[in-house]
Amino acid sequence: MIWARHLKLFTKLGVAALALGALATSGRAQNRYEGKFTLPFETRWGGTTLPAGDYTFTLPSWNRPYMLYIRGQAGNAIIMATTTDDRVDSDRAQLNLADIADVQTVQTFEAPELRLTFIYSTPTQKHMGRKEVRQKPVPPTAPASQVSENRTSIEVHVAGR
Repeated sequence: MIWARHLKLFTKLGVAALALGALATSGRAQNRYEGKFTLPFETRWGGTTLPAGDYTFTLPSWNRPYMLYIRGQAGNAIIMATTTDDRVDSDRAQLNLADIADVQTVQTFEAPELRLTFIYSTPTQKHMGRKEVRQKPVPPTAPASQVSENRTSIEVHVAGR
């Protein structure tokens, strides 16, 4: 019985030492990817709604799930990417938004420096209740540049670039 108590004690001490070591290491670790952006309007991103304003972000590790830590005057948020894609369409970092039920919603975050596009969950008709996904009507004679009128890109300024 005494050995069982000692085993429990050593196990607890070992777990505590590992936790303290992990905290100490993470305090010294540098963020893998960081930068800033400005939202000109209230924006839904994952399960969070961010008011218009200036924000900074950090992606502290390469480990999945990819967690983006966002800080702004109105508060902080942690946003998790649903999935990623190795294809990046832009040569600059940017947030790609769509107008879903009259709310600007982040669909993707393109990070060409990482060669990744982070994809975020967006509301669907099933989850939105009575609201419908609306797209702005496009006149039949509209040029191709106006077809994606309900999409917006916001430039992201990456630290060190």
